Amino acid sequence: MSVLAGPLLSRRVFLAAPAAAALETVRLPKKVRVAVWGLDGHAGEFTKPLARYPDVEIVGVHHWDQAAAEKYARGKAKVYSDPRRMLDETRPDIVGVCNDNGHRAEAVLECLRRGLHVVAEKPLALTYGDLNRIRKALARSGARLGMLLPMRWERPYQALKRIVDCGDIGEVIQISAQKSYVLGSRPKWMKERSTYGSTILWIGIHMIDLMRWTSGREFRAVAGFQGIAGDLRQGSMETTTASAFRLDNGGSACLHMDYCRPATAGSHGDDRLRLAGTRGVAEYMAATGVTLLTTSRKPEKIVELPPEGSLFAEFLDHVYLGKPTTLPHSEIFRVCELTLAAHEAARTGKVVSV
Repeated sequence: MSVLAGPLLSRRVFLAAPAAAALETVRLPKKVRVAVWGLDGHAGEFTKPLARYPDVEIVGVHHWDQAAAEKYARGKAKVYSDPRRMLDETRPDIVGVCNDNGHRAEAVLECLRRGLHVVAEKPLALTYGDLNRIRKALARSGARLGMLLPMRWERPYQALKRIVDCGDIGEVIQISAQKSYVLGSRPKWMKERSTYGSTILWIGIHMIDLMRWTSGREFRAVAGFQGIAGDLRQGSMETTTASAFRLDNGGSACLHMDYCRPATAGSHGDDRLRLAGTRGVAEYMAATGVTLLTTSRKPEKIVELPPEGSLFAEFLDHVYLGKPTTLPHSEIFRVCELTLAAHEAARTGKVVSV
């Protein structure tokens, strides 16, 4: 019998694990200085938990947009036009790397050469060669590496993982995922192949990670397509992609993405994830929330969800308090490899073993 079997209240109590600890002040054994190298992507993750971590301070900010850097610094950190000078002068303990995709690998390598802990935007690199360079540099440095996959800490996906872990839907044999965004006006670096990479590499990595993490399944092969279609164009950005994966248990998974969401939608994105198992289906979309249907229970919406976590808070706890991490180095490199494989499959039209 599933741990979640029984009255609905039991399931809700389990899923809505106590959130009181999330509000507590956390003291670290030392003052931690953070420098932020670029503001493209999820740089807000570095500031989100700071109110609870009085020992952590952002001491330097670099970004190609000076006004954005000044706004992010809020008069508390020094703004730099040269990121290496920022590292020289601020002598940080951790560097948050959020520059463009094409220059990210070199920035991460520069930090690792200095023995600095790094939390980088995804993907770490646009090629297998650069990814392996980072892997080797990390091993030599003795530093810790994190990667900005904050969707793992969002409440709906935490709930989906717990449902699977409790066995309510049995063995997951099919996964369906979606990302649909408003195209809007994009910065110059996203319009050029050398600095963007591809839509699969930029946003696909989020869902590739979530499909694998929530389901507990591994991917073995991938095929796919990507392209610029219609009149929705921003330079070299693909506006539509489709990737199909073979799971380790003989099941299948698919991810489709587009930039077709109208601006009138009222929100920037429409993310969806559906996990179909041998005893039921669990899925999430913003319109319906987290829903669950099993062979032993009627369809229901999970109203009370686990508390939202913080990627950067977990990284700080892991590095300075010795707590476990749910995103170890092995997971980071694996999801980067899988995403590069999905990109390669779509680029070449071939099935790629992973």
